[in-house]
Amino acid sequence: MFWQLKLLNKKGLSAENRALEYLEARGMKLLNRNYACKAGEIDLVMLEKETLVFVEVRFRSQSQFGSAAESITPRKQNKIRKAANHFLALHSKHQHRLCRFDALLLRNASIHDDVNSEKPIEWIKGIF
Repeated sequence: MFWQLKLLNKKGLSAENRALEYLEARGMKLLNRNYACKAGEIDLVMLEKETLVFVEVRFRSQSQFGSAAESITPRKQNKIRKAANHFLALHSKHQHRLCRFDALLLRNASIHDDVNSEKPIEWIKGIF
């Protein structure tokens, strides 16, 4: 059981690293990674020009339990919103910015693909 959890964490970290590379290659700037508070966690807090973007990274090697997008449930969305509000409360210099919630959905092959490879990554801007 422990080795399975360790493997999942490794895959999750690889997915987040890949997502960060992907977004930075498209001109976004990282402000915070794995921002966590009691309300929830945000995988990546990015800046796209003047817009603050809260990014949820989802990795799926198989779709038998639903797609990566389907795994961002209303409950998960609520936790991300609350964490975003917490982030804004602590970082007042960003309170004036427009905010957006995005999802970066990665399939199995995308963790190891070239940064400019579009095929296995789906970027949904304004997912909720």
